[in-house]
Amino acid sequence: MGGKDPQPAHYRHYYHGRDDDGGVHINSGIPNHAFYLLATALGGHAWQRAGRIWYETVTADLGVRCSFERFAATTVDVAQARFGADVAAATRHACQRVGVS
Repeated sequence: MGGKDPQPAHYRHYYHGRDDDGGVHINSGIPNHAFYLLATALGGHAWQRAGRIWYETVTADLGVRCSFERFAATTVDVAQARFGADVAAATRHACQRVGVS
């Protein structure tokens, strides 16, 4: 990889190989980038809204085979429940920008 971060920032670059247990860590770049986009869009301190949304999502009972789509839907649900329609829309938009609806 030549020192370049192999994590994709968009679902179209999803890693399908055998390394890294099928890309479990490599592909984490996709939701990581969605978090970055959301935190940037919301502004302020990232832990106040975007961080809380992600924390509540990753600590929810998503199951061991959670899809990117289910994760994205859960982030939108958490955003709606905690912060209302505007933050839910921003969360949905961040997920869409990384190719996950």
